[in-house]
Amino acid sequence: MVVYASQRRELSEVTQTLVNAAMGREKADVVIRNGRLVNVHTAEIQEAVDVAIKAGRVVLVGNADHTIGDRTEVIDANGYYLLPGLMEGHVHIESSMITPTQFARAVVPHGTTTVFIDNHELANVLGMEGIKLMMEEAKRLPLKVHLAMPSCVPALPGLEDAGGVIGPAEIKEAMRWDYVAGLGEMMNMPGVLGADEAVHSMLRATLEAGKVVTGHYSIPETERDLQAFIAAGISSCHESTRKEDALAKLRLGMYVMLREGSAWHDLKETIRAITETGIDSRHAMMVTDDTHPDTLINVGHMNHVVKRAIEEGLEPVRAVQMATINVAEYFRLGHELGSISPGKCADIIFVRDLEEMQVDKVLVDGVLVAEGGRMRVELPEFTYPTSAQSSVRLARRLTKEDFVIRAPDGANRVTVRVIEVPEGPVVTRHLRIERPVVGGSVATSVQHDLLKVASVERHRATGQIGLGFVKGFHLQAGAVASTVAHDSHNLLIMGTNDADMAFAGNKLAEIGGGMVAVRDGEVLALVPLPIAGLMSQEAVEVVNEQVQALAQAWKELGCDLVSPFMTMSILALPVIPELRITNRGLVDTVQFTPVDVVVS
Repeated sequence: MVVYASQRRELSEVTQTLVNAAMGREKADVVIRNGRLVNVHTAEIQEAVDVAIKAGRVVLVGNADHTIGDRTEVIDANGYYLLPGLMEGHVHIESSMITPTQFARAVVPHGTTTVFIDNHELANVLGMEGIKLMMEEAKRLPLKVHLAMPSCVPALPGLEDAGGVIGPAEIKEAMRWDYVAGLGEMMNMPGVLGADEAVHSMLRATLEAGKVVTGHYSIPETERDLQAFIAAGISSCHESTRKEDALAKLRLGMYVMLREGSAWHDLKETIRAITETGIDSRHAMMVTDDTHPDTLINVGHMNHVVKRAIEEGLEPVRAVQMATINVAEYFRLGHELGSISPGKCADIIFVRDLEEMQVDKVLVDGVLVAEGGRMRVELPEFTYPTSAQSSVRLARRLTKEDFVIRAPDGANRVTVRVIEVPEGPVVTRHLRIERPVVGGSVATSVQHDLLKVASVERHRATGQIGLGFVKGFHLQAGAVASTVAHDSHNLLIMGTNDADMAFAGNKLAEIGGGMVAVRDGEVLALVPLPIAGLMSQEAVEVVNEQVQALAQAWKELGCDLVSPFMTMSILALPVIPELRITNRGLVDTVQFTPVDVVVS
């Protein structure tokens, strides 16, 4: 296979060439014959359509006989629907645990040709340098990667500590970068609603640059607070979990991103805002947000999300619109992307059955890059510097004493706060449970499904550790640990006993990050993620094998959740209700205040 090199040129450079090709004065590079065009502009399917391509762009849609020359590559599309390449408006590549190169290798064969990433995972570890590294890698791929510049690094200053810090000055600088499409999800809802100057300076810099501000509004209040949030210029949100959330945002002019990821499956509920009301869907998009390797290999990517929407009753062409033109127009790139029409990038996918959404062929900029679920081109190699591979810095080796939760002197029983994890939704519950005190401390209880959880600061070796309890994972033995811990990505450890928790944390510190499951001081499974403790440069199939071994180890330890490590990773996300853990301790994420594990 040849190494991929884009054939596309900027529209401003080739206007005469495209006109000449459309008129037949120059011959097309590629002509697709006799396909069924899914026209996302008019929401119709046109029969027996040709598509002519020159310089990586569409020049003609219709009868292309006059554009075919001796050197024109002709592709027969008889029996196929022709769709614009699928686009995702909000995704964190790092959550797939692979680099952009491996991510492209995984998603392009499924028909995804454009993604708008918010790489705040990497930014929280490596700061601005990490953002630039990832985008440098991405620019040479057959996957168009646009950046929604991370806005909340850390997500909630004062309640957690990250490796990088991004403020108004960094945002203003980034808005000049050509690959930046807007501001990444604004998670600091208290800062927006409280008119915090630093937060609004970021909004101002983005709006002055003429770019969009993407949002993160995760609370159920859909009246005053939501309207204030939107009034600040924040024009989209992917955090809807109910029909009511999505409908309220759509009615207020927001673009709503309906989410169907690996660990959360919100689309079944949120799509009802459209299917049960019949409202216009042009302000609706579909996203995965986060996907695991097994999902990418065994289920798909945006093609699966489109399929799920159709399964829930959405008309197929509307579903395709929500993963193509709606996304392009929201990010103000409708002149370049999102449809099969003259002048647009020739990102085209071939599908035999719209309802099944199995993608057979993928063209990117007019080049056939994938077929039959496999890449047809090699991808350029990219090497990360040593600084990006030495990101786990602890003050010292952890000991079991680091995980002891002390009770007040003289107490026999205490009430403790507990994070309860329901499977599926991203929200947690804030419980208060009475527990006995033994030897001055409060212990775990396998019988009552009560585990300890710790967030260990791992960026600057401060030695800070936040402790709490968690319920819902059903571990019967051992401990698990991960440096994937949204969003600050400190070292997250959960277990049934303090000794195994210390062992698991120390193991990840030794290898530079990843995920591990241990029991009685022995490693059961390990997923090395040396790039910032978040990503592997191995192929998705290799990482998936490691992840599957880890999943089996979780089962051996007693966990019966479908995607336990993804669910665990967001225990540290202090912007989603109701209770979370950071390196500074427990955070009430409804009131956005720190709280003690032992209730006074």
